[in-house]
Amino acid sequence: MDRFQKLRIKMVENQIRARGVTDERVLSVMAKIPRHLFVDEALIEQAYNDNPLPIGKSQTISQPYIVALMTAALKLTGREKVLEIGTGSGYQTAILAELAEQVFSIERIAQLAAGARKQLDALNCFNVAMRVGDGTYGWREESPFDGIMVTAGAPKVPTILLEQLAVGGRLVIPTGGRISQELLRVTRMSADLNEVKTEVLCGCRFVDLIGEHGWNN
Repeated sequence: MDRFQKLRIKMVENQIRARGVTDERVLSVMAKIPRHLFVDEALIEQAYNDNPLPIGKSQTISQPYIVALMTAALKLTGREKVLEIGTGSGYQTAILAELAEQVFSIERIAQLAAGARKQLDALNCFNVAMRVGDGTYGWREESPFDGIMVTAGAPKVPTILLEQLAVGGRLVIPTGGRISQELLRVTRMSADLNEVKTEVLCGCRFVDLIGEHGWNN
């Protein structure tokens, strides 16, 4: 067992399981995926610490606990089609790729998307389709999605994303102000968009969701 594997196991036990994330599939994948490959070389020694880290372009890789919490909130069984808004480093994408059948991920910053694609290919995450653009529009031609994860803070839940969610599907998204947000799980209960179940998972702080249906600048 190499030192990074030991650090991953410690991360899972002390930062994630100890805080109440009990989905064994999520815990197993968090112990497997090498988070240190998705951070800058200068930050490798901090890769398994209990905090987010900068990845360039004013973006971050989320705290491991938040990655696990958001992933577990989707309740994936392995047969789902999932949309991710905000590829970033690609770490969360790699986690989703292990747990869902198909992942569609959108990143607005081309340089980050290219770096993420390189790492995902190196880990054989070939069930991930990616594109560069405004993620707040979603990926309508591939909808409906069983799960949608938004990895940036929005002022409110974009209706356009709810429209692309399958009935019974779950959308996990941070919403609120630009300083702090609440992490929500929104479940579409029927074809009627007015019939949704909204749960608050925790307080959080994410970078802004920039786009037509998020923050405009």
